[in-house]
Amino acid sequence: MSVNREELKQLIDFIHEEDAAEVYDFIGYLNMKREREAIDQFDLDLFTEDKELIRQVQRSQKDRTNGRIYNQEQGLKYLQNKIREFESEQNL
Repeated sequence: MSVNREELKQLIDFIHEEDAAEVYDFIGYLNMKREREAIDQFDLDLFTEDKELIRQVQRSQKDRTNGRIYNQEQGLKYLQNKIREFESEQNL
């Protein structure tokens, strides 16, 4: 749909002051919506190009399917062990 911007500007010039504030807010909303859509698309494009991220998601799906998931306590213990392993390797 094509809009004559000059006609649109004239409509805005003749609008009541109370309505002008709403039009202003709506235009701001539309701009933010378009920016958000562009950012979301950009993020999606980046994610679909990130081979390592795709591999991690696929591995995570397999882990969930095979019941290899941690609850909060198990996850914390796992990370603490990994930190200890890392620290002990650094002290060599």
